[in-house]
Amino acid sequence: MNSKLIFQCKRYIAQLVYDTAALEDSPFTFPEVQTLLDGVTVGGHKLSDQKLIMNQRDSWNKLFELIETGKFTLSKKIACDLQAKAAEEEAFDWGCFRTGGVRISGTDYKPPIYNNLDAKWNEMVESIHETENVKNKAMLLFLKMARNQFFWDGNKRTGRLMMNGMLLSEGIPPILIPAKAKLEFNTKMINFYNSNNEQEMMEFLSRFYIDFD
Repeated sequence: MNSKLIFQCKRYIAQLVYDTAALEDSPFTFPEVQTLLDGVTVGGHKLSDQKLIMNQRDSWNKLFELIETGKFTLSKKIACDLQAKAAEEEAFDWGCFRTGGVRISGTDYKPPIYNNLDAKWNEMVESIHETENVKNKAMLLFLKMARNQFFWDGNKRTGRLMMNGMLLSEGIPPILIPAKAKLEFNTKMINFYNSNNEQEMMEFLSRFYIDFD
């Protein structure tokens, strides 16, 4: 764990939250996110939109805490703990795997049935461990979590947190997809869901490691 890197990420929290929330269609501007994180209420927004922002703050802070205490692992429990923060009061249920079927808008791909999710998790973990390069491991983790849809909601958010947890634990800067790349991100994710070909998305993600230097 790189203490300097975690410190830099904490100082960058407003950007982390803003870009993460923007991918979820948040109407908050960056200055509004900064203001809200400073503890000042921002008018003109629904409470649900404000909750999305605060959930992203809490989920990033939870990730930092797990890394700093050496408790971050590639485990179902950690993923559920992070999803509980990222999707609290937004999902049908949070902090646990889904117990019903889901669909992904814009694609004909059907995620695994809910009673097969534990087996899919174990299969995913095994395939991740077989990958040697840490950066590739982390990106594959995000993509496989997104495609399996382990949760009712917050799958991509949780997958990105797990991806960045793996990177930060190894002293590698996190990947943060900027708001301006939202359309490209969504388009390439639809292609990935349909094809299960990870290469295009891995090349896309590789462009967005945060450069603190």
